[in-house]
Amino acid sequence: MVKELQLRVTLKEEEHHDILVIKSAQALDVDKEDITGVKVLRKSIDARKPKIIFNYKVAVYIREVLPKSSEYQFDYKDVSKAKPIHIIGFGPAGMYAALRCIELGFKPIVLERGKNVQDRRRDLRAINQQHFVNEDSNYCFGEGGAGTYSDGKLYTRSLKRGDVRRIFENLVYHGATDQILVDAHPHIGTNKLPKVVQNIRETILKYGGEVHFETRVTDFVIKNNKIQAIQLNGNNEMPADRVILATGHSARDIFYLLHEKEIALEAKSFAMGVRVEHPQHIIDSIQYHCSGERHELLPAASYSLVQQVNDRGVYSFCMCPGGFIVPAATANGEVVVNGMSPSKRNNLYANSGIVVEIDVNRDLPKYEQFGALKGLEYQKNLERMAFTAGGRSQVAPAQRLTDFVEGKLSADLNPTSYQPGLNSAPLHSLMPKLIGSRLRKGFTAFGQKMKGYYTAEANIVGVESRTSSPVCIPRNERLEHPQIQGLFPCGEGGGYAGGIVSAAMDGERCAEAAITGL
Repeated sequence: MVKELQLRVTLKEEEHHDILVIKSAQALDVDKEDITGVKVLRKSIDARKPKIIFNYKVAVYIREVLPKSSEYQFDYKDVSKAKPIHIIGFGPAGMYAALRCIELGFKPIVLERGKNVQDRRRDLRAINQQHFVNEDSNYCFGEGGAGTYSDGKLYTRSLKRGDVRRIFENLVYHGATDQILVDAHPHIGTNKLPKVVQNIRETILKYGGEVHFETRVTDFVIKNNKIQAIQLNGNNEMPADRVILATGHSARDIFYLLHEKEIALEAKSFAMGVRVEHPQHIIDSIQYHCSGERHELLPAASYSLVQQVNDRGVYSFCMCPGGFIVPAATANGEVVVNGMSPSKRNNLYANSGIVVEIDVNRDLPKYEQFGALKGLEYQKNLERMAFTAGGRSQVAPAQRLTDFVEGKLSADLNPTSYQPGLNSAPLHSLMPKLIGSRLRKGFTAFGQKMKGYYTAEANIVGVESRTSSPVCIPRNERLEHPQIQGLFPCGEGGGYAGGIVSAAMDGERCAEAAITGL
């Protein structure tokens, strides 16, 4: 017999290795020896009150053998001689589109401008140490996309777009820990993701798909409003009639290319701001109501904050407990910061984007001349400002949090996890008023919500500007561009996802749409 239960376990009780068996026996009124196993289905932590509670959903096996860990199976077929589907971009959307094509019996041909996960490491080192940005291989571009080397958080609210469980199970199938199937806010970690991504590539190749690295798409050959071919690296043409465009939110050259070819684009609202970095122990003490080090059974604490300021949302984005701030620029002459955490989340600092909503229809009147690209141009200007304020390298402009809110230049800065380094700059006056004034009020409100959050021990670091795409590539109910037959905008770059999981689900949907009629 198998019974499902909801259990509440205190922090003190959690120290007992068999507490779930004890609690299950009590709840079901059975003998402890009759329980052959307890499988955790879901786990979360409730730290809203000083008495911390672990919430468990479990399956209790009573006088029945506990099954071995599930072996997830996917019906991958030999597609080496099947009809091709061309996929541009090998981030989560592109990877899952390719895997879904193989399940459906079609051959994915993946074209990725960047390098494989191993070779990307050298280019990331060059950004951090030599301050040089390879425009095709960086924290945003390359095998696995932006998520591979910037955290791998898997939380999504996009529950109606596809099967979230299936996405997670496929990650476990390719080497991710099965803990992601249990945790309320699952996370793989930037140290573990590269191997998972490599395994996905090997599956695609094993079943007859193709993956071409350092292959930039430079033009589309279109006749009678239908895709005919793709131009690669400025010269070679590859015939193609079904193209999934999964290039991510930072592939500005694709947006410019489509705009120049008068292919319909739409300006899209997005958000920009800064990264804020606290010592992790401050966030732990606030969230866990403790002084000193947190209990060893508790993970590095995170937070989620939102405040309405002058009719715009100010909110935390991509919060990284026990993490690092990384340089996420995709071109020289700009500074962009992002966050990541290793799987153990054991770094000394906590960082989060704190961003302000930008309404492209109301907030950017001076950029109307750029039409659908007005948000992109506004984004670029902010990144150039950060480059100049940082000292014209990948050093980032920064300010103590309290100095930013109080409007004064910081005499010195706190230690940081950001490898290229920080330069004290008056971000309170350099940021556009649209963003800066709302951030200052937002931080004040956050300090009231989380006592101790507003502190001179925190730095703000500029700029967090790549939260999502500032451009939408429209598509119809068939997920196809309404103007160009055979072109399927997909994932974050198209404006249809906001993270790894939602992008992966959209990739699967676009694969299913692209094969229709073949």
